[in-house]
Amino acid sequence: MLILRLLNVVAPAYFLCISLVTFVLQIFLFIPSMFRDPSTTPLFSPALLHGALFLFLSANALGNYVLVIQSSPEDLGKDLNLGKGAEVADWLDGSRSPGSALPSTHFCRLCARVTQRHDHHCFFTGNCIGSRNMRNFIMFCLYTSLACLDSLVAGMAYISATLSMSFADPLAFLTLLPHSISQFFSGALLSSEMFVILMLYLWLGIGLACAGFCCHQMLLILRGQTRYQVRKGMVVRARHWRENLQEVFGKRWLLGLLIPVLNVESDYHRQKEK
Repeated sequence: MLILRLLNVVAPAYFLCISLVTFVLQIFLFIPSMFRDPSTTPLFSPALLHGALFLFLSANALGNYVLVIQSSPEDLGKDLNLGKGAEVADWLDGSRSPGSALPSTHFCRLCARVTQRHDHHCFFTGNCIGSRNMRNFIMFCLYTSLACLDSLVAGMAYISATLSMSFADPLAFLTLLPHSISQFFSGALLSSEMFVILMLYLWLGIGLACAGFCCHQMLLILRGQTRYQVRKGMVVRARHWRENLQEVFGKRWLLGLLIPVLNVESDYHRQKEK
């Protein structure tokens, strides 16, 4: 438990550090290097277009990241009737399901809260993912993946121009790291260039991981399931996939694709109002 609590603090700091490094490299290294092309007009120069795209992706990724943290799981233990003699500790294994509780509620030891439609605990946000922040979490994964892949392409263009090498060969990227390490220790490669090359592989890994996780999460949403339900072998009520999507993304789904907006109200709030 101590290791998990430490990871819950270190992982968000690691993500913010990677985000800051990516922003600095894009703004002060990659984008200025694109201004060297005199054949394009300033209005439609690759530097400005790429800069606008990167800022759009970064703003959405950071905005949804903040909303995931702000939209904390509700402390349902204060409002649910757990039964006579029942305590929140009875929820630790996720097996207890009081009569007034909604399905898939789960007590998280790290958050110390009972989360409605619990999916999993995300260490990179230091928060549980449930009904209140599921949409923002998916948008965060999507735009983080796109921002990393955008940085990967810009970094490859920078390395290609700096080192006068071509990535036309599919094996060029795979052999770039070992070849660069040998050049770095022989003194033929600068530290800044070696750092950019290492970041290329980091962006590739984070981008693919976030894209894969986003696709997996979307498949679960289409089926009306959460990762917690799948892990516990819970049976869910069969519904049309459009209803499952609307439950997570709401009617303003198009607006959520363009700008970070709060998630739709949870079923728990709607049932309380009724």
